Amino acid sequence: MEKEHSKELLPHLFRQEHAKMIAVLCSHFGLKHIELAEDFVSDTFLKASELWAIEGIPENPTAWLYTVAKNKTRDYFKHLSVFESKITHEFSSREITYFKEIEIDNTTITDSQLAMIFAVCNPINSKESQICLALQILCGFSVEEISNAFLVPKETIKKRLFRARKNLRNDHFKITQLDERSILERYDTVLKTLYLLFNEGYYSKSGNQLIRKELCLEALRLALLLNQNTLTDSLQLNALIALMCFQSSRLEARTDQFGDSILYENQNRALWDQSLIDKGNYFLVNACGTKDSNQVTKYHLEAGIAYWHTSNDEHKWQHILHFYNQLLVIEYSPMAALNRTFALAKVHSCKKAIKEASKLGLENNSYFHALCGYLYAEEDIAQAINNYTKAIEHSNSESEKKTLKREVGRLMTR
Repeated sequence: MEKEHSKELLPHLFRQEHAKMIAVLCSHFGLKHIELAEDFVSDTFLKASELWAIEGIPENPTAWLYTVAKNKTRDYFKHLSVFESKITHEFSSREITYFKEIEIDNTTITDSQLAMIFAVCNPINSKESQICLALQILCGFSVEEISNAFLVPKETIKKRLFRARKNLRNDHFKITQLDERSILERYDTVLKTLYLLFNEGYYSKSGNQLIRKELCLEALRLALLLNQNTLTDSLQLNALIALMCFQSSRLEARTDQFGDSILYENQNRALWDQSLIDKGNYFLVNACGTKDSNQVTKYHLEAGIAYWHTSNDEHKWQHILHFYNQLLVIEYSPMAALNRTFALAKVHSCKKAIKEASKLGLENNSYFHALCGYLYAEEDIAQAINNYTKAIEHSNSESEKKTLKREVGRLMTR
C-alpha cells in the first residue's frame, strides 16, 4: 500500500513543487546554472521514487524534497570549491559561484518564483521565447503543452527553447533586484505567462485530465502576489485576476465524479463558487479604475465574457458576443474566434454560426470539429457525428476523447 501511495503522491508533488524547487535553487546560485538546478531537482525526484517505495514516505515529503535538493547543491559547490582551491589556481580569475546556505520557507519559495519569472522574461529573447522558457522552467510545461498554448508545431517550440537558453547563458545572466524600468519592460510578458498557465489548467489539451486545477490555482496565487506590490499592481492585472476568479468559480461544476467533462449548459449551478464570483466582481471593478480611465485590454474583455458566463441574465449571450467582437479587434486569436462562433449561434442561429466557422481555417483543431458537431446536431445528425469523430482523431486528451465519444453515442440513439 505504501508503494502504491508513493506512486500517486510523487506525480502530484512533481507538479506542485518541481518548478518552485528550481526557482529556489536558481535564486541562490545563479540563472546561468539553470540546467544544474533542473538536474538536481530531477535527481531528487528520482531518489524519492527509489527510496520511498522501500523505506516509506517521510513524515513531511515536501520538506524532504527541498532538503535533498539543497544538499545536492551544497555537495556540488563543496566539490567545486575543493577543485578550485587545489587544482586550478592558474584559473583564479575565473568566476566561481559558491553555495550559500538556503533557508526553505514559504517566503523564500514565493519570492524565488516571482524573481525567476521576471528573470526569465529577459528582453534578450523575443517575447514568444521568453514565455516559452517561463512556461517550461517555472510552470513545468512540456514541449507539447507549450505547443498547444501557442498553436504552433512542437519543433518550433524546441528551437525557441534552445535559442532562449543559449542566449541567457551567453548573457551571463543572474537573478538580481530589478529596477522599476526593467520590471515594467517585462511586465506584459509576465502577465501573458500567468494567463497561459491558467489556460492550460482550465482547458488542458494534454494527458488524461481535461482540467488541471493546480495550475489554475498556481496562476491565481502568483497573480495575487503581483497585486500586493504597488509596483506590479495595475488595471490589467486586476482584470486578469477577475478573469481567473470567474473561471475558477465554475471548476467544480465542469467535471463529474469520474473526471468527465460537463458542458456549460448542463452544469449544476449550485456547485459554482459564489465567493470566487464575488472576488471576481471586486477585481473587475478595480480593473475599471477611475472615471478618467479608458484602458481596455484583452484581459478586461475576457473578464467581461467570464462575468456574463456566471450570470443568469437572459440577454447575456448578446453581451458575450459584443465582448468577443471587441476582443478580436484588439487581439485576434483562432480560439477567441472559435468561442465567438459559439456565442453567435446562441444569439442568432447555428446555421449562421456554421458559415462563420467554415471561414476560420481550423480544420486540424479538435475544438473546431467539436464545435461543428454541436452546431450540426440539430441540423444534420450524420454531419454532427462526422465532426465529433474528427474531433476525437485530432485530440490528444483521453478525457476529451471520452466526452466526445459520449456525444457521438447520444446522437446515434436519437
